[in-house]
Amino acid sequence: MFGEEITIAVAFVAGLVSFLSPCVLPIIPGFLAYLAGASLSESASKRKDIFVNALLFVLGFSLIFAILGVLLNTALEAVAYDVQTWLARIGGAIIIFFGLYLTGLVRVPFLEREYKFAVNTNFKSKYATSFAFGAAFAAGWTPCVGAVLGSILGLAATQPGSAFSLLFSYSLGLGIPFLLVGLFASQASEFINRYAHVLKYVNIVFGILLIILGVLAFTQNLNRIANLEVLNRYLLGT
Repeated sequence: MFGEEITIAVAFVAGLVSFLSPCVLPIIPGFLAYLAGASLSESASKRKDIFVNALLFVLGFSLIFAILGVLLNTALEAVAYDVQTWLARIGGAIIIFFGLYLTGLVRVPFLEREYKFAVNTNFKSKYATSFAFGAAFAAGWTPCVGAVLGSILGLAATQPGSAFSLLFSYSLGLGIPFLLVGLFASQASEFINRYAHVLKYVNIVFGILLIILGVLAFTQNLNRIANLEVLNRYLLGT
């Protein structure tokens, strides 16, 4: 149980890392203001509109991740135990690969391209536009978000039945900061500009964490995390 809690926590952190990615974070305040039909200079007076559009944007990508989680749960729980063993190894290898990619030790050109669906922006309601952009954000593949999301999908393959929980936790990690920026767009923009130079280190640190997690998954030793917790509680109890 504790091992599953660890992976869910990792998924939440993965959502934060996706938000903090150098090619995503700097454009978010202006993008949310744009969806609300405002500018950053007007963000204080139109805070409610920006927040509502941010909320609908988050609901858009959360819905896609929820559907994906349900589909993966259904597919992975139906496979035989022997197949699950190989899925754990494949998932672990995928996690290690994306960890190396995030640290910059591996470069793959096709991962650095952007794949996304075209979004109809001719909706009569700006709220519908925000929701559609959120759904397209989840369905699309971007250089920064794709590697982190790919590692979470790899992690889901190692734990059949946990895909929905992992993707829900990922959505929370990605969505909560969006909502905070929606509330404080102009202040967030100033903060981001001031600390943008440290963003690359976030990816490196998380990449190292993924490599460790991937090795444990590949060798099917994720349960040892739980065993260490049980031992720790026993020692503290005595």
